[in-house]
Amino acid sequence: MNPTTRRSFLAGAGSALVLAGCDTQSTAPANDGTGAIMIDARVDEALDFLFTRYPATRALANRANGLLVMPLVTKAGFFVGGAYGRGALRQNGITVDYYSATSGTVGYQIGAQQFSHVLMFMTPGALREFRTSSGWSADIEAEYAFVDTGGNVSGQSLDNAEVIAFVFGQAGLALGATLRGTKYTRIDPR
Repeated sequence: MNPTTRRSFLAGAGSALVLAGCDTQSTAPANDGTGAIMIDARVDEALDFLFTRYPATRALANRANGLLVMPLVTKAGFFVGGAYGRGALRQNGITVDYYSATSGTVGYQIGAQQFSHVLMFMTPGALREFRTSSGWSADIEAEYAFVDTGGNVSGQSLDNAEVIAFVFGQAGLALGATLRGTKYTRIDPR
């Protein structure tokens, strides 16, 4: 193994260890059903935070056909990085499925952070495509919205967007949270 390959391998292994250490959500299924209960509780907290801090998002959520809420995504990297989180898909306020979000990146990056995100599926077709596809990716499908300090929502052509993504609650030592390259997979947390 040449020195460059060895450094890349070690950086990737180190990133994986940091990411595993930052994850406060167990990736192992809970046999007693508490995995789903914990995810639902965190989803409730994330939505409360979003709607309280950014009131304009509530009107969009009320128009949405479904909300995919990832209450805690942990991202870490040292040249090679990754992110992982678990959440729930809700329709009319009821959880219908659970999902994991994963991504991997290569390039200049260093640090770790945690954040939340919500994908609002504004059309029945967008929600159906998400639920029936394997490996749905937010970087291609979603329109990113931004919320200013007054709670106003802005983005490019949100009126016609099929999927609107909100990233919020960032904390940590890395700069910028993004969903680019994130893949969503249905899971059974029970």
